Amino acid sequence: MSAKNGKPTYVPRKTSNTTTYVLGAVALVVIAVVVIGGVIWQTHRSKPRNDGYGSVQNSQVQVQLQDKGVIRLGQQFASKTIDLYEDAMCPYCAQLEQTNGQEIAQAIDDGKLAVNYHMVDFLNQLSNSGDYSTRAVAASECVAEGGDAIAFGKFHAQLFSKDGQPKEHGSSDHTNDELATFAKDAGAKDTVTQCISSGSKVADAKTNATGAAQQLTAMGGQGTPSVFQGTTAVDTQKSSWVADLQ
Repeated sequence: MSAKNGKPTYVPRKTSNTTTYVLGAVALVVIAVVVIGGVIWQTHRSKPRNDGYGSVQNSQVQVQLQDKGVIRLGQQFASKTIDLYEDAMCPYCAQLEQTNGQEIAQAIDDGKLAVNYHMVDFLNQLSNSGDYSTRAVAASECVAEGGDAIAFGKFHAQLFSKDGQPKEHGSSDHTNDELATFAKDAGAKDTVTQCISSGSKVADAKTNATGAAQQLTAMGGQGTPSVFQGTTAVDTQKSSWVADLQ
C-alpha cells in the first residue's frame, strides 16, 4: 500500500522474471493437456467399436428393397428399428460407418436391430463425375433387390470404407463397372452386377433420393448422417448410441 492525497492506493508488485517463466511454463502445460486430451477423446470417439466383427453374417438376416428406395436390413422380428439417412460422398457418413458399422452389424445379426437405409444424393456436385451419389444409390438398390443380406452388408461397408469412398472434389470417383466389382467382390449375383453396370436404376434412384431428402427435412434432420428411432433423432455423437438403442 502507499498513500496519495491521504487515500490508500493499490500498487501491484512487479513480477519477477522467474515467476513469469514459471507461469508461462504452467500455461503451456495446461494448453498441451487440453489439446492432447481433445485428440485422445476424438481418437477414442472414432475408434471402431466391435472391431474385427465385420459386416452382417447371420443367414437369418434379410435385405429388402422397399417402396421409395428404402432398404431394410435386419431379421424379420428385430427388436428395434432405426432409420439412417446417408450420402455415399459424405465423409461424416463414412466416419459413422467406420466407427459403428461393425457394432450395428452385430446388433442386426443378434436380432436386436434392423436398419432402414435412406440414401440421398446431396453431394453429387462434389464428385468428379457429378452424379456419383445418385449412382451409388442405384447400385445399393440393385444389391438390395438381389436379396442377399450378407452381400449387401459387405457392399455397404465397402462404399464407406477409407479405400472405397471417393474424396470430395477429387480427381476421380467410381464408374458403374467399378461399383459392380464392389458388388461382385461382396458376393452378389451376376444379375446384380449387370443391374449396376447398365445403370438401369439410376433414374429411379434419383427420384428416390429426392424423396428421401424431403422426408429427412420433414423429420427435422439437418444433414447426413442422421439417425432416427421412430420420430426421435438419435444423438450419434454419444459413443454408446448403438448400445443405448438395445
